[in-house]
Parts: sequence; structure tokens; C-alpha cells
Amino acid sequence: MSALASGAIFASPEVPGFGNDPWWLVLGKALAVFVFLVVMTLFSIWWERRVVGRMQQRIGPNRTGPQGLLQSLADGVKLALKEDIIPKAADKVVFVLAPIISATPAFLAFAVMPFGPEVSIAGHRTHLQLTDLPVAVLYILAVASVGIYGIVLAGWSSGSTYPLLGGLRSSAQMISYEVAMGLSFVGVFLYAGSMSTSQIVAAQATSSSFHLFGATLWAPSWFAVLLAPSFVIYVIAMVGETNRAPFDLPEAEGELVGGFHTEYSSLKFALFFLAEYVNMVTVSALATTLFLGGWRAPWPLSIWDGANQDWWPILWFVTKVLLFIFFFIWLRGTLPRLRYDQFMALGWKVLIPSAIAWLVMVATVRALNTAYQFDTRQVLLYGGLVVAVVVASMFVWELVAARNSEGDDEPVVEAEFDPMAGGHPVPPMPGQALPALVAVGAGTPSDVATEQDAAPEGKDQP
Repeated sequence: MSALASGAIFASPEVPGFGNDPWWLVLGKALAVFVFLVVMTLFSIWWERRVVGRMQQRIGPNRTGPQGLLQSLADGVKLALKEDIIPKAADKVVFVLAPIISATPAFLAFAVMPFGPEVSIAGHRTHLQLTDLPVAVLYILAVASVGIYGIVLAGWSSGSTYPLLGGLRSSAQMISYEVAMGLSFVGVFLYAGSMSTSQIVAAQATSSSFHLFGATLWAPSWFAVLLAPSFVIYVIAMVGETNRAPFDLPEAEGELVGGFHTEYSSLKFALFFLAEYVNMVTVSALATTLFLGGWRAPWPLSIWDGANQDWWPILWFVTKVLLFIFFFIWLRGTLPRLRYDQFMALGWKVLIPSAIAWLVMVATVRALNTAYQFDTRQVLLYGGLVVAVVVASMFVWELVAARNSEGDDEPVVEAEFDPMAGGHPVPPMPGQALPALVAVGAGTPSDVATEQDAAPEGKDQP
């Protein structure tokens, strides 16, 4: 009762240092996280348009504000002023709730992201993190999985074919890549000894040297180095998870007109747009936390004693997140969209088997390290190279097999094709050809004779 009376929140005994903040500090940090995500969204949209414009030898936004920095804000105001249309065939309640369901989890997932170490705010010692949980990474996965319901419900509630297909694609895509993403985390859990985000960052605090091919190399204890295959699998899975190019199959304009949000406009469409970019920031922050040391400064900045103290770590954290966002933009401006069957084959035939094989290796090496106390870094590095070669071989095998089978499925050309056989016109299948067109009012002599014979008596013949 005394803790409640003083405005404090119960602390978790499993994650020391969290849960003792007064209520006003908790609200302040929650507001700061919200503002950070909104500002990062506005900046990411502007940055994407500028970078892609430069890649395509265009200028990009440069009129609204300094260097066009206010263009994203102007676009948001424009979206808010557009007419809000709800189709007649839509389920109105679900149609309105779907964008909210999609956007809300994107913000909630950031509650356990660590921005920095413990600092002093208004005389209170607190971590630069809203909160932490013993199973913080599982919390992020659970919240991210809820966001997919917004996309699926948006496609279903629109009462249209294209949004429905986009929603179905998105659900299948999420199932495929959520499995590979979850498997890539397990190696991090084994070596960090925790699922707490703050403790995973603490596990990557020290640097070390290792031997590779007879040479002594130095490397940070980032899990991106020690668990390189897990890092690569996560990076591929996070692009598929966020529906970004070249994996943006749920909203493929050439096939689905826009996908699950085809029927949306005004602020409802803006919420889907916001959810996409906030999810980009969230998965980038998660990759930074799990694999790149979180808010800790990279070498050689880490030589400075004050690099990982006070407020400086926020700068290192944001810089790492921006590098991942640039990676998203670079992919969009470089790679073409995959076919849907290629995309699903990559997830089920390459990523998931590779993640399982790598997980078995990591668990075995970790168990041997615990039992016999020997250095496992060389084993993991060599094993990572082997897994990378195997994954690349599997991918090349799939491409070669697909190319070799192109001529095996040649359609059989049918002699005749009647487009009106079923009572309504249908397009020809591959290998079929439409019959020669006959001009209106014209016909063969047999056709004319048949029409004259069928005319009733007493009527003028044509």
C-alpha cells in the first residue's frame, strides 16, 4: 500500500531496476516513445522519397520546408482532408476497426525497447526504456502477431475481391516468416541466457578476439558476428514480416490494385501507412537490440569511457536503426518484386530448414561449452560459414530447378476453343486460341442460309 501511495509501480524481481518509476515518469516515457515513432515515420517517408529519387536520378521532395522535410507532414494533412468513403458492401464496424487494430500493436511493441542505460531525470534514476519483462522478446512477437489481424480483417470487411486476396496473402506470408523469425531468436536466447531486452544488450557488452583460418581477429561480442546465420535469417524475415519490397505481395499494385487497403481512404488509409513505417522502425530497433549491441557504441567509439554513459547511447541506437531503415529503402529501389510462389518457397524451403539446422548446431555447441568449458566461437564461426554455403546452394538449386522445369509444363494446344461454351464469354487458357473473328453483319454462306431457313414464313427475308 505504501508503494501505491507514493505513485510507484511494483518491481519485477526477475528484471532488476524496472517497475519503480513514479507514474508521471512512466507517462513521460510513454509519450516520448510515441513522439519518437511518429517523428521517425515522418522522417523515414521523406528519406525514402529522397533516396529513391536519387537512385532514379530524380530530385525528390524539396519544396515543402527546408530540403522538403515538411513534405511528409503535408501529405498527412492532405490525407486527413480527403473524403472518407465506406463501400456499401463493407462490414462497417470491422472496416473501421481494422486500421486501428493494425496500427496500435506497432506502437505497443516498442514498450520494451531499450534506448540507453540508467540516467537521472528530475532527480530519479531510471532506465531509458519504458519497461522490461522476463519474456520481452516473446511479448514483441505476440504483439506483432496481433497486427496481422488488422490486415486480414481489412481485406475481408471491404466486400471486394482484391482486398480479400491481399488479406489472405498477408496471413500466409506472416505464418511463413514468423516461424523463421522466431527460430532466429532462439540462438540469442541461448547465449544471452535471457529473453529480456535489457539483459540481451548487457550480454553484448564486451569485445573479444578469436582465431579464424589461422589469423587472430578482433570483433565485438555482438550476436550479429557470433550468430551470423541467425542475423541473416532475421533480416530476411523482417522484410517479409513488414510487407516491404521485394516482399510486398499483399499490396502488389500490378496484381491486386493495392491489396488489402484498396477500398480505404482518408485517415483510415493513413493508419495503415503509419503502421507500415512504425513496424519498420520496430523491427529495425529489435535487430539493433538483439544483434548489434543495442544502444552500446560501436568500436572505435567504445574506446571513449563516456560513450556508453548518460544520454550519448541514444545517438548510437538511433544511428543503428537508421542504417536498417536505409537497408529497407535500398531494397525497394533496387530489387524487383518476387513471384508469390518464389516468395513462399524461400520461406518454407530455405529459411525455416536453415534456421532449424543452425539452431541444432547452436544448441549442441552451447551444451558442450557448458559441460566442458571450451571456446565455442570458432566452432560457431566455421559452422556459420557452412550454413551460409548450404543456404546459398539451396537457393541456387531452387532457381536452377525452376528454370529447367520451364519447358516441362508446356500447355497442349487444343484444336477448337469455344469462348461461349458455358453460356458466357471466358478467356482462353494457355495454349488455346480464339477462333477467327467475324465482322458484324457478315457471315459465311452457310450461316446466311441457316438464318434464312430458320426464319418464319410470311416474314421478309434479309
